[in-house]
Formats: sequence, structure tokens, C-alpha cells
Amino acid sequence: MTEKDAYERKAEAKMREWQADIDKLRAQADQVSADARIEYDRQIAKLVEQQKAARQQYEKLEKASGEAWADMKSGMEKAWADMS
Repeated sequence: MTEKDAYERKAEAKMREWQADIDKLRAQADQVSADARIEYDRQIAKLVEQQKAARQQYEKLEKASGEAWADMKSGMEKAWADMS
């Protein structure tokens, strides 16, 4: 397995983890008051947008070849930091 393949697997796992976190927040949002629900919905929307950006970076990373993927790696790491 190449370094790129390992990194792609790591990125896929991280995106699945983020989706699970978003799903958990959605379930929690169903259990809170209307006022709290507004804040949950705002946070979830923000996370979904960040997740979309990370997915786009991942797709670019996946298509990149050779040395270009190393440049894409920094974009993916920024997306990870944003989601964290």
C-alpha cells in the first residue's frame, strides 16, 4: 500500500466518523427544547458545510497522482482541522 492509499483510507475513515457525529447531533437535537434546537440546527448546518468542503478536498486528493497528491494533502488536513 502506498502512502497515498493509506492517507485516502484515513481520510475515508475520518469522514465516516464525522458523519456519525453529525447523525448523533441530529438525534440529540430531537430531544431538546425549541430554543436549544435552533442552536443545534445552526451547528449542524455549519458541520455539514465543512463536511462538504472536506469531501471535495478528498475527491481532489483521490484524483491527484504522483507528487500532486502531496499538495492536496495539506488541503485535506485543513479540512480536518476545520471539522475538529
